[in-house]
Formats: sequence, structure tokens, C-alpha cells
Amino acid sequence: MGNSQSSSRVNEPAVEEILARQLANLRTGDKIRQLEVEKEYIHVDAEKGIPHTYSADPTLSVKAAESWEKELLADPKNRLALNALLSNDLRSVITNKVATLTDTQTFNVKIPLEGSPVTNQRSSGRCWLFATTNVLRVAIMKKYNLKEFELSQSYLFFWDKLEKANWFLEQIIDTAGEDLDSRIVQELLGAPVNDGGQWDMAANLVAKYGLLPQKLYPDSYNAMNSSSLGSILTTKLREDGLILRQMLNNPSMKKSSLVAAKAKMMQEVHAVLTLMLGPPPKPDEKFTWEHYDANDKYHKVVKTPLELASDLSSPSIVRALNANVSELFSLVNDPRNKYNQLMTVERLGNVVGGRPVTYVNVDMTTMKKAAIAMLRAGLPVFFGSDVGKFSNSSSGIMDPALYDYGLAFNINLGMSKSQRLKVRESAMTHAMVLTAVQVEDGKSVRWRVMNSWGESAGEKGYFVMTDEWMDEFVYQVVVDPGFVGKEIKDVLKTEPLVLPLWDPMGALA
Repeated sequence: MGNSQSSSRVNEPAVEEILARQLANLRTGDKIRQLEVEKEYIHVDAEKGIPHTYSADPTLSVKAAESWEKELLADPKNRLALNALLSNDLRSVITNKVATLTDTQTFNVKIPLEGSPVTNQRSSGRCWLFATTNVLRVAIMKKYNLKEFELSQSYLFFWDKLEKANWFLEQIIDTAGEDLDSRIVQELLGAPVNDGGQWDMAANLVAKYGLLPQKLYPDSYNAMNSSSLGSILTTKLREDGLILRQMLNNPSMKKSSLVAAKAKMMQEVHAVLTLMLGPPPKPDEKFTWEHYDANDKYHKVVKTPLELASDLSSPSIVRALNANVSELFSLVNDPRNKYNQLMTVERLGNVVGGRPVTYVNVDMTTMKKAAIAMLRAGLPVFFGSDVGKFSNSSSGIMDPALYDYGLAFNINLGMSKSQRLKVRESAMTHAMVLTAVQVEDGKSVRWRVMNSWGESAGEKGYFVMTDEWMDEFVYQVVVDPGFVGKEIKDVLKTEPLVLPLWDPMGALA
């Protein structure tokens, strides 16, 4: 044992040197492996928020771009795509015509009276008013036996703009205690008088102002081309909003001064609307409507706009339609939130003191079932969707298989409906009307859509929407309570989930 201890002391420096080299090698190997792992990740400086990696420069490398280009164009398919896309519209190149051959205008469930003529909103964002009046006119056409008929969209448009201006100023007054750069105030200032709207907003207008035949208040130039009107009203109301906030933040300001200032602002808005759209008939003043019925027989009707609107809820109309138009409400499909739940949107509306914007959130099966039941009963269905996705206005096809982006770019666009809503990739952008559906083995296959882009769009104004497109891009249908189950009607009596104004469900079609 003594000899062993003596030998250890003699060789100790050599042994330590060997151990040190081995440990260094182990550490070097670990470091290399660690660097290889870290190459796969981007690390973010928590304080500065500047992305960087431990192993590479975060700036874009020109050499890398040159390498990508060389690799891309080495493939003959990509060179063919390059030549095609340099000379043609992207969608015309990637249209998958074979996949859409079955998207035909043939349906085994169709309402007997779709309503005509096909309407045209032209260069305006009034689709929701066109969809509303296209739904409501069917009842009036039945009552008066009309072959063709249009309700005045411009009449509702005038009053909606005036009501939205009043709504906006009231919201500005109510949020005067918030910072000007707060999210809610900035959202309100973003679009004080948007052209768009929702079904409940339309219901408010009809209840307060009634309806009018289109020939008695036709579209003016600025109704058909609304951008100038919207621009001047937006600028004016933003300025008015600042004035009201300044007044409210003055401790010596009298309430009478605020009331007078707001009244003057509203009078000025009314003047702009009157001069650009024309003076509208008053809701309670009689109009004379002369027309021929479907049998070419002359008729003369004297009513007020409110009386014409009340026809929609008359016992004879309710019996004929098997529905009460005044009771229609919105079903939506928002997979981010719980189903069978009532929802509303904070500070979204048009008529102060009117009906709030509410939705019953349901799954797509429930939504389709209600829409099919409405169509079987002969009723057109108002719906809201993201019309710009996988649709073509010339062919009138709405189908997720319409465009093959993967073929052109070797990319996969695979977000779910919920994900698209979460990242603001999708929302309700357009309102139209369902008039027919193809049902096979108890399931919907495709739907007939009445648009408001004139007869040159689609097939004489009508589109065909596949059931798959409906699943992905339809968010809303408006139905009568008689066509949904008790469990859905009961939801209408509950307290709603309040979504913020900037939520996608607050988008105005």
C-alpha cells in the first residue's frame, strides 16, 4: 500500500494533464453540439426586442438571396411559372378550372321568388343595405304581385350616415376621459361613418325610417360613388371629435354649450348629406307610388315609408312567408369562442337607443340547417362572408379549390378559420343573399348566391358557393326564430359576451 501511494505522488502532474485535456475535449464537443442546436432558433432580446441569433448575422444577406434565386430558377417548373406570371394576372394563371367543373348553377332547393332585377351597389360599400333590401323586397313583391321591384338603398344610406355621425359623437363624448391615443378612441376615430353595416343596424333603420320604393329616391352619383362623401364626413367628424373632447376636458364648460356644439355639428353633417345625396322623403310623410303588377294592371299606392315597412309584419305577410321579418336575428360561426353563446361588440352600432348588434355563435352544422330550412320555406337568407377569398367575380365561383397557390409558389396556405380570425387574415367583408341550395344525402353541396354587383358579375349577377367555401369563409346568416331549435332561441335571452370594437366580429360588411 505504501508503494502504491508513493507511485501516485510521482505521476500526479502527468495524470492531471491527461484529465484536463480530456475535459477540454468534452467541453468543446458539447459547445459544438449546442451551437448546432441554437442555429435552429431565433433569440429575442427581452429589453430591446431586437431579434438575433448566436450563430448568424440577423440582417438579410444579399448572397443568401442570390443563392435562393439560383436554386429557384434551376427548376424548369419555376422558370415556366416566371414567364407566365410576368405576363398575366396571378389568378388567371393559377385558376384550377378542372376542380371547379362541378360548381354549376343547378339546385334542388330553390325559393320560388328570388326577386328582380339584380341590383348593383357600384363603387360603394353598401352591400349590407342591398342584401337587406333584396331580402325584404320579396315580401312586398308577393303582397303587390310584382314582377320586378327595388327598395331604395339610398334612402336607408342617407339616414344611416346621419345616425352613424350621431353615434360617433356620442361615443366620443362617452370616452372623453380616455387618452386620445387609447386603443378604443383610436378605433372610433378610424372609421366614424363607414359605408358598411350589420343586420341589426339595418333593422334599426327600417324600424325608425321605414322603406321606400327605389324609383322615389334613386341613387345619386355620390351614393353610387361614395368615397368623396365618406372622406369629407370622416375628416369633419374627426375634427368635431377633437373639439368635443377639448370642451369636455374644460372644467368650466357648461352642458348647454356641449349640447349646442353637437347640434351644430349634426346640422352640418345633415347639410353635407342633403347636398350630396338629395333631400330624402320623411318617414311619416305620404308618398305616391304608381306601378304595374305582374299582370300589367295599374296600381296607385299612397303610404308613408313607415307604413310600407309595417307591411312586413302584417298578419297576411307573416302567414304568407311563415316568418316575421322584424324578428330575424343573426347566427354566426366564430370557432374562437364557445358555441351556443350570445355575443355583442362594444360600442358598435348606428342608432343611439336602438337595437344592439348581437350574434348567436353556433357551429356550421346548425347554421346550415337553419339556412336550408329557410330556403325550403321559400325565404331568401341574408349572409355575411369574406368574399375576397378564393372567389372570382367574373365566373361567379366561390370555391377553396379555385386557386392553386401551391402549384405556383410551392407554398402551403393552411390556416384554420379560427387562426385566420385570430391573426386578422379574415373577417366579414361582404353581405349577399342565399336563394337556393343543392342537398344530397341530407347534406348541402353548393349554394346559389345573389350578389349586388350587377348582371355582369357571375352568371347574370348570381354566384355559386361550394359547401367547403361556406365552411371556411361564411361567418353569418340571418334567420327567423321559427327555423332554429329552442336551445338557440333561449340563447337570445342570455347576457352576451362583449367583444372589443377591434375584434373581427366587429367588421362591417
